[in-house]
Amino acid sequence: MERLNPSGLLTLDFGDLAACGDRVVAFAAATPLDAVLGVDERTAVAAAAIAARLGLPHPSVAAVAAAGNKAVMRERLAQAGVASPRHRLFSRMADPRVAGRGVGYPCVLKPTFLAASRGVIRADDASQFVAAWERIARILAEPAVAKRGGAAAAEILVEDFVAGEEVALEGLLTGGELRVLALFDKPDPLDGPFFEETIYVTPSRHAAAVQRGCADATAAAARALGLREGPIHAELRVDGPRVCVIEIAARSIGGLCSRTLRFGMGMSLEELILRHALGREIPGAEREAAAAGVMMIPIPGAGILQEVGGLDAARAVPGIEEVTISARVGSRLVPLPEGDRYLGFIFSRAATPERAEAALREAHARLEFRI
Repeated sequence: MERLNPSGLLTLDFGDLAACGDRVVAFAAATPLDAVLGVDERTAVAAAAIAARLGLPHPSVAAVAAAGNKAVMRERLAQAGVASPRHRLFSRMADPRVAGRGVGYPCVLKPTFLAASRGVIRADDASQFVAAWERIARILAEPAVAKRGGAAAAEILVEDFVAGEEVALEGLLTGGELRVLALFDKPDPLDGPFFEETIYVTPSRHAAAVQRGCADATAAAARALGLREGPIHAELRVDGPRVCVIEIAARSIGGLCSRTLRFGMGMSLEELILRHALGREIPGAEREAAAAGVMMIPIPGAGILQEVGGLDAARAVPGIEEVTISARVGSRLVPLPEGDRYLGFIFSRAATPERAEAALREAHARLEFRI
Protein backbone atom coordinates (compact mmCIF):
# COMPACT_ATOMS: atom_id res chain seq x y z
CA MET A 1 0.00 0.00 0.00
CA GLU A 2 2.84 2.37 0.80
CA ARG A 3 4.07 2.16 -2.78
CA LEU A 4 0.74 3.52 -4.02
CA ASN A 5 0.96 6.65 -1.85
CA PRO A 6 4.53 7.15 -0.58
CA SER A 7 3.85 10.71 0.57
CA GLY A 8 0.89 9.66 2.71
CA LEU A 9 1.58 6.11 3.88
CA LEU A 10 4.47 4.73 5.88
CA THR A 11 5.03 1.11 6.93
CA LEU A 12 6.55 0.65 10.38
CA ASP A 13 7.69 -2.26 12.52
CA PHE A 14 6.06 -1.47 15.87
CA GLY A 15 8.30 -4.01 17.57
CA ASP A 16 11.36 -1.80 16.95
CA LEU A 17 10.68 1.62 18.45
CA ALA A 18 14.10 3.03 17.51
CA ALA A 19 13.60 2.08 13.86
CA CYS A 20 10.09 3.55 13.96
CA GLY A 21 11.52 6.84 15.16
CA ASP A 22 14.25 6.86 12.53
CA ARG A 23 11.82 6.21 9.67
CA VAL A 24 9.32 8.82 10.80
CA VAL A 25 11.97 11.47 11.41
CA ALA A 26 13.19 10.95 7.83
CA PHE A 27 9.59 10.98 6.54
CA ALA A 28 8.79 14.18 8.47
CA ALA A 29 11.71 16.00 6.85
CA ALA A 30 9.72 15.98 3.60
CA THR A 31 6.21 15.71 5.03
CA PRO A 32 5.98 17.66 8.31
CA LEU A 33 3.80 16.10 11.02
CA ASP A 34 1.77 17.92 13.66
CA ALA A 35 0.68 15.01 15.88
CA VAL A 36 1.11 11.27 16.31
CA LEU A 37 -1.64 9.05 17.72
CA GLY A 38 -1.96 5.34 18.37
CA VAL A 39 -5.17 3.36 17.97
CA ASP A 40 -4.46 0.34 20.20
CA GLU A 41 -2.06 -0.70 22.97
CA ARG A 42 0.77 -1.57 20.61
CA THR A 43 0.59 1.48 18.38
CA ALA A 44 0.03 3.77 21.38
CA VAL A 45 3.55 2.93 22.60
CA ALA A 46 5.01 3.49 19.14
CA ALA A 47 3.11 6.77 18.77
CA ALA A 48 4.47 8.11 22.06
CA ALA A 49 8.03 7.13 21.12
CA ILE A 50 7.72 8.69 17.64
CA ALA A 51 6.21 11.90 19.00
CA ALA A 52 9.08 12.14 21.48
CA ARG A 53 11.61 11.87 18.63
CA LEU A 54 9.77 14.59 16.70
CA GLY A 55 9.56 16.91 19.70
CA LEU A 56 5.75 16.82 19.65
CA PRO A 57 3.49 16.68 22.72
CA HIS A 58 3.12 13.10 23.85
CA PRO A 59 2.32 10.91 26.85
CA SER A 60 5.18 9.21 28.67
CA VAL A 61 6.45 6.24 26.66
CA ALA A 62 7.06 4.30 29.88
CA ALA A 63 3.56 5.07 31.15
CA VAL A 64 1.91 3.96 27.91
CA ALA A 65 4.00 0.77 27.89
CA ALA A 66 2.97 0.07 31.50
CA ALA A 67 -0.69 0.44 30.57
CA GLY A 68 -0.17 -2.04 27.73
CA ASN A 69 1.19 -4.78 30.01
CA LYS A 70 -1.43 -6.11 32.42
CA ALA A 71 1.12 -7.40 34.93
CA VAL A 72 3.03 -4.10 35.12
CA MET A 73 -0.24 -2.19 35.28
CA ARG A 74 -1.53 -4.38 38.12
CA GLU A 75 1.71 -3.93 40.08
CA ARG A 76 1.66 -0.12 39.68
CA LEU A 77 -1.97 0.08 40.79
CA ALA A 78 -1.25 -2.08 43.83
CA GLN A 79 1.74 0.05 44.81
CA ALA A 80 -0.37 3.21 44.56
CA GLY A 81 -3.19 1.74 46.63
CA VAL A 82 -5.70 1.81 43.77
CA ALA A 83 -8.42 -0.81 44.23
CA SER A 84 -7.72 -3.61 41.76
CA PRO A 85 -7.66 -7.43 41.84
CA ARG A 86 -4.94 -9.25 43.77
CA HIS A 87 -2.62 -10.95 41.32
CA ARG A 88 0.28 -13.30 40.76
CA LEU A 89 2.50 -13.58 37.69
CA PHE A 90 3.71 -17.00 36.51
CA SER A 91 5.93 -18.36 33.78
CA ARG A 92 3.75 -20.29 31.34
CA MET A 93 6.37 -23.04 31.49
CA ALA A 94 5.56 -23.63 35.17
CA ASP A 95 3.54 -26.64 36.24
CA PRO A 96 -0.11 -25.45 36.37
CA ARG A 97 -0.96 -28.13 38.94
CA VAL A 98 1.55 -26.56 41.32
CA ALA A 99 0.60 -22.98 40.42
CA GLY A 100 -3.08 -23.75 40.97
CA ARG A 101 -2.46 -24.81 44.57
CA GLY A 102 -1.19 -21.35 45.49
CA VAL A 103 -4.11 -19.19 44.30
CA GLY A 104 -7.59 -18.45 45.58
CA TYR A 105 -10.79 -19.35 43.73
CA PRO A 106 -12.55 -18.14 41.72
CA CYS A 107 -9.71 -16.57 39.76
CA VAL A 108 -9.08 -15.28 36.24
CA LEU A 109 -6.12 -16.31 34.08
CA LYS A 110 -5.00 -14.10 31.20
CA PRO A 111 -2.08 -13.17 28.94
CA THR A 112 -0.42 -9.90 29.89
CA PHE A 113 -0.53 -8.18 26.49
CA LEU A 114 -3.49 -9.38 24.42
CA ALA A 115 -6.71 -7.35 24.04
CA ALA A 116 -10.43 -7.88 23.33
CA SER A 117 -10.65 -10.50 26.13
CA ARG A 118 -8.55 -12.94 24.12
CA GLY A 119 -7.21 -15.69 26.35
CA VAL A 120 -9.07 -14.46 29.46
CA ILE A 121 -10.59 -17.43 31.33
CA ARG A 122 -12.18 -17.86 34.75
CA ALA A 123 -11.37 -20.89 36.88
CA ASP A 124 -13.42 -21.98 39.90
CA ASP A 125 -11.24 -24.90 41.03
CA ALA A 126 -7.90 -26.59 40.43
CA SER A 127 -9.04 -28.70 37.47
CA GLN A 128 -10.48 -25.66 35.68
CA PHE A 129 -7.26 -23.79 36.48
CA VAL A 130 -5.14 -26.42 34.72
CA ALA A 131 -7.48 -26.51 31.70
CA ALA A 132 -7.47 -22.70 31.41
CA TRP A 133 -3.68 -22.55 31.78
CA GLU A 134 -3.12 -25.09 29.02
CA ARG A 135 -5.55 -23.30 26.71
CA ILE A 136 -3.82 -19.95 27.24
CA ALA A 137 -0.39 -21.55 26.79
CA ARG A 138 -1.47 -22.81 23.36
CA ILE A 139 -2.56 -19.29 22.37
CA LEU A 140 0.75 -17.81 23.55
CA ALA A 141 2.69 -20.45 21.60
CA GLU A 142 1.12 -19.40 18.29
CA PRO A 143 3.96 -17.93 16.16
CA ALA A 144 2.26 -14.57 15.49
CA VAL A 145 1.30 -14.16 19.15
CA ALA A 146 4.74 -15.18 20.42
CA LYS A 147 6.44 -12.75 18.04
CA ARG A 148 4.23 -9.89 19.07
CA GLY A 149 4.47 -10.55 22.79
CA GLY A 150 8.20 -11.20 23.03
CA ALA A 151 9.09 -11.91 26.66
CA ALA A 152 5.48 -11.28 27.71
CA ALA A 153 4.41 -14.32 25.68
CA ALA A 154 6.13 -16.46 28.33
CA GLU A 155 3.88 -15.12 31.13
CA ILE A 156 0.43 -15.90 32.51
CA LEU A 157 -1.24 -13.50 34.93
CA VAL A 158 -3.62 -14.86 37.57
CA GLU A 159 -6.00 -12.48 39.32
CA ASP A 160 -8.80 -12.73 41.84
CA PHE A 161 -12.21 -12.73 40.17
CA VAL A 162 -14.01 -9.50 41.05
CA ALA A 163 -17.79 -9.70 41.31
CA GLY A 164 -20.09 -6.86 40.31
CA GLU A 165 -21.38 -4.96 37.32
CA GLU A 166 -18.84 -3.83 34.75
CA VAL A 167 -18.63 -0.34 33.26
CA ALA A 168 -16.30 1.31 30.76
CA LEU A 169 -15.08 4.88 31.05
CA GLU A 170 -13.94 6.92 28.08
CA GLY A 171 -11.80 9.89 29.06
CA LEU A 172 -9.27 12.47 27.99
CA LEU A 173 -6.27 13.54 30.05
CA THR A 174 -4.91 17.10 29.85
CA GLY A 175 -2.00 17.94 32.11
CA GLY A 176 -2.97 15.05 34.35
CA GLU A 177 -6.59 16.20 34.72
CA LEU A 178 -9.25 13.71 33.65
CA ARG A 179 -12.23 14.78 31.59
CA VAL A 180 -14.87 12.05 31.51
CA LEU A 181 -16.30 11.84 28.00
CA ALA A 182 -18.69 8.93 28.60
CA LEU A 183 -19.44 6.19 31.09
CA PHE A 184 -20.88 3.02 29.54
CA ASP A 185 -22.93 0.42 31.36
CA LYS A 186 -22.43 -3.22 30.33
CA PRO A 187 -25.85 -4.71 31.12
CA ASP A 188 -24.91 -8.30 30.26
CA PRO A 189 -23.17 -10.09 33.17
CA LEU A 190 -19.49 -10.75 32.62
CA ASP A 191 -18.94 -13.63 35.01
CA GLY A 192 -17.07 -16.05 32.74
CA PRO A 193 -15.81 -18.58 32.02
CA PHE A 194 -14.98 -16.31 29.07
CA PHE A 195 -15.47 -12.55 29.00
CA GLU A 196 -16.98 -11.72 25.64
CA GLU A 197 -18.29 -8.19 25.71
CA THR A 198 -21.60 -7.50 24.01
CA ILE A 199 -23.60 -4.38 24.90
CA TYR A 200 -22.36 -0.92 25.88
CA VAL A 201 -24.94 1.76 26.73
CA THR A 202 -24.46 5.39 27.75
CA PRO A 203 -25.32 7.43 29.77
CA SER A 204 -24.79 5.16 32.74
CA ARG A 205 -27.77 4.28 34.91
CA HIS A 206 -25.64 4.06 38.05
CA ALA A 207 -26.17 6.59 40.83
CA ALA A 208 -24.25 9.86 40.61
CA ALA A 209 -22.06 8.86 43.58
CA VAL A 210 -21.06 5.61 41.86
CA GLN A 211 -20.25 7.47 38.65
CA ARG A 212 -18.04 9.89 40.61
CA GLY A 213 -16.35 6.88 42.19
CA CYS A 214 -15.62 5.46 38.73
CA ALA A 215 -14.11 8.77 37.62
CA ASP A 216 -12.01 9.06 40.78
CA ALA A 217 -10.74 5.48 40.47
CA THR A 218 -9.82 6.01 36.81
CA ALA A 219 -7.99 9.26 37.59
CA ALA A 220 -6.08 7.52 40.40
CA ALA A 221 -5.15 4.66 38.07
CA ALA A 222 -3.87 7.10 35.45
CA ARG A 223 -1.72 8.84 38.07
CA ALA A 224 -0.36 5.51 39.28
CA LEU A 225 0.84 4.69 35.76
CA GLY A 226 2.13 8.19 35.05
CA LEU A 227 -0.40 8.92 32.29
CA ARG A 228 -1.00 12.65 31.90
CA GLU A 229 -1.98 13.33 28.28
CA GLY A 230 -4.29 11.83 25.69
CA PRO A 231 -7.22 9.43 25.52
CA ILE A 232 -7.79 6.65 28.02
CA HIS A 233 -10.21 3.76 28.16
CA ALA A 234 -10.85 2.12 31.53
CA GLU A 235 -12.76 -1.01 32.55
CA LEU A 236 -14.11 -1.07 36.10
CA ARG A 237 -16.24 -3.32 38.31
CA VAL A 238 -18.90 -1.82 40.56
CA ASP A 239 -20.09 -3.82 43.57
CA GLY A 240 -22.27 -1.60 45.75
CA PRO A 241 -20.13 1.40 46.78
CA ARG A 242 -16.89 -0.40 45.84
CA VAL A 243 -15.24 0.42 42.52
CA CYS A 244 -12.38 -1.78 41.31
CA VAL A 245 -10.14 -0.97 38.34
CA ILE A 246 -9.85 -3.95 36.01
CA GLU A 247 -7.87 -2.26 33.24
CA ILE A 248 -6.83 1.15 31.98
CA ALA A 249 -5.49 1.65 28.45
CA ALA A 250 -3.73 4.65 26.92
CA ARG A 251 -6.05 4.70 23.91
CA SER A 252 -9.65 5.34 22.97
CA ILE A 253 -12.40 2.72 22.82
CA GLY A 254 -11.75 -0.13 20.36
CA GLY A 255 -13.42 -1.45 17.25
CA LEU A 256 -16.21 0.68 15.81
CA CYS A 257 -17.67 1.44 19.25
CA SER A 258 -16.71 5.12 19.09
CA ARG A 259 -19.59 5.63 16.64
CA THR A 260 -21.90 5.68 19.65
CA LEU A 261 -20.37 8.96 20.83
CA ARG A 262 -21.24 12.42 19.51
CA PHE A 263 -20.23 15.66 21.11
CA GLY A 264 -21.08 19.33 20.62
CA MET A 265 -21.77 20.37 17.00
CA GLY A 266 -21.80 16.70 15.96
CA MET A 267 -18.12 16.20 16.76
CA SER A 268 -16.91 12.59 16.74
CA LEU A 269 -14.64 11.10 19.38
CA GLU A 270 -11.83 10.93 16.81
CA GLU A 271 -12.11 14.63 16.00
CA LEU A 272 -12.09 15.51 19.68
CA ILE A 273 -8.93 13.43 20.23
CA LEU A 274 -7.25 14.96 17.18
CA ARG A 275 -8.07 18.48 18.35
CA HIS A 276 -6.55 17.69 21.74
CA ALA A 277 -3.40 16.25 20.15
CA LEU A 278 -3.03 19.37 18.00
CA GLY A 279 -3.49 21.68 20.98
CA ARG A 280 -6.63 23.18 19.49
CA GLU A 281 -9.73 24.37 21.27
CA ILE A 282 -12.40 21.70 21.89
CA PRO A 283 -15.76 23.47 21.76
CA GLY A 284 -18.74 21.64 23.23
CA ALA A 285 -16.95 18.56 24.55
CA GLU A 286 -20.10 17.42 26.35
CA ARG A 287 -21.72 14.27 24.97
CA GLU A 288 -25.07 14.73 23.26
CA ALA A 289 -28.17 14.28 25.42
CA ALA A 290 -29.61 11.21 23.64
CA ALA A 291 -28.83 7.75 24.96
CA ALA A 292 -26.74 5.54 22.69
CA GLY A 293 -25.62 1.95 22.60
CA VAL A 294 -23.55 -0.54 20.66
CA MET A 295 -23.63 -4.31 20.55
CA MET A 296 -20.50 -6.17 19.56
CA ILE A 297 -22.10 -9.15 17.82
CA PRO A 298 -20.66 -12.30 19.41
CA ILE A 299 -19.47 -15.30 17.41
CA PRO A 300 -21.79 -18.19 18.34
CA GLY A 301 -19.47 -20.94 17.15
CA ALA A 302 -16.37 -21.81 15.16
CA GLY A 303 -16.54 -22.41 11.42
CA ILE A 304 -16.88 -20.67 8.06
CA LEU A 305 -19.40 -17.82 7.80
CA GLN A 306 -21.67 -18.73 4.91
CA GLU A 307 -24.58 -16.32 5.14
CA VAL A 308 -26.00 -13.43 7.20
CA GLY A 309 -29.77 -13.08 7.14
CA GLY A 310 -32.27 -10.69 8.70
CA LEU A 311 -30.26 -7.52 8.06
CA ASP A 312 -33.21 -5.52 6.72
CA ALA A 313 -35.39 -6.64 9.62
CA ALA A 314 -32.69 -5.70 12.16
CA ARG A 315 -32.18 -2.29 10.59
CA ALA A 316 -35.91 -1.65 10.71
CA VAL A 317 -36.06 -1.84 14.52
CA PRO A 318 -36.99 1.60 15.94
CA GLY A 319 -33.91 3.23 17.44
CA ILE A 320 -31.40 1.27 15.35
CA GLU A 321 -29.04 3.54 13.43
CA GLU A 322 -26.75 1.01 11.81
CA VAL A 323 -25.95 -2.69 11.55
CA THR A 324 -22.43 -3.39 10.30
CA ILE A 325 -21.23 -6.93 9.61
CA SER A 326 -17.44 -6.76 9.65
CA ALA A 327 -16.83 -10.50 9.16
CA ARG A 328 -16.75 -11.45 5.49
CA VAL A 329 -18.82 -14.27 4.09
CA GLY A 330 -16.37 -17.12 3.54
CA SER A 331 -14.10 -16.13 6.41
CA ARG A 332 -13.20 -18.45 9.28
CA LEU A 333 -14.75 -17.52 12.62
CA VAL A 334 -12.94 -18.22 15.89
CA PRO A 335 -14.87 -17.53 19.12
CA LEU A 336 -13.32 -16.50 22.42
CA PRO A 337 -11.08 -17.20 24.15
CA GLU A 338 -8.91 -18.07 21.12
CA GLY A 339 -10.46 -15.46 18.82
CA ASP A 340 -10.15 -11.69 18.95
CA ARG A 341 -12.87 -10.51 16.55
CA TYR A 342 -16.60 -9.92 16.47
CA LEU A 343 -19.11 -10.63 13.72
CA GLY A 344 -19.95 -6.95 13.56
CA PHE A 345 -21.64 -4.09 15.39
CA ILE A 346 -25.18 -2.84 15.99
CA PHE A 347 -25.70 0.82 16.90
CA SER A 348 -28.73 2.40 18.55
CA ARG A 349 -29.85 5.85 19.68
CA ALA A 350 -32.93 6.55 21.80
CA ALA A 351 -34.44 8.82 24.41
CA THR A 352 -33.36 6.59 27.31
CA PRO A 353 -30.66 3.98 27.98
CA GLU A 354 -33.37 1.37 28.48
CA ARG A 355 -34.77 1.95 25.00
CA ALA A 356 -31.32 2.00 23.43
CA GLU A 357 -30.53 -1.37 25.04
CA ALA A 358 -33.89 -2.90 24.07
CA ALA A 359 -33.39 -1.86 20.43
CA LEU A 360 -30.00 -3.59 20.33
CA ARG A 361 -31.40 -6.82 21.73
CA GLU A 362 -34.35 -6.86 19.34
CA ALA A 363 -32.15 -6.14 16.31
CA HIS A 364 -29.73 -8.89 17.30
CA ALA A 365 -32.61 -11.36 17.71
CA ARG A 366 -33.63 -10.68 14.10
CA LEU A 367 -30.21 -11.55 12.67
CA GLU A 368 -29.48 -15.06 11.40
CA PHE A 369 -25.97 -16.42 10.97
CA ARG A 370 -25.26 -19.62 9.04
CA ILE A 371 -21.82 -20.93 10.01
